[in-house]
Amino acid sequence: MKLLLADYQKFVSRKRCGDYDAATILIDIHKALDLANLTNRQRQAIELVYFGELTQAEAGERMGITQKNVNETLDRSVEKIADIYYYWASHNEGYTIGGRNVG
Repeated sequence: MKLLLADYQKFVSRKRCGDYDAATILIDIHKALDLANLTNRQRQAIELVYFGELTQAEAGERMGITQKNVNETLDRSVEKIADIYYYWASHNEGYTIGGRNVG
């Protein structure tokens, strides 16, 4: 899940070039974020680090917490988001790559 989020800006760029699959992945990411019941702090950490491309230390400065707290917040956030993807996969609601369900 962290790798998917780390590639967020790449998906945005690919979407701008007309890549339909990238657009679908971005929709799924945002839908999962909405369904994951993230706290405001968890959502902010995701947005700053993965969408805003700040380092964890920079995000911590903006949030008024330490880099370690940002890392822990991201870990909990990613677990919640991954749970949504696991749910989708177990209910055949995800997308596949090479016949393997990934979303």
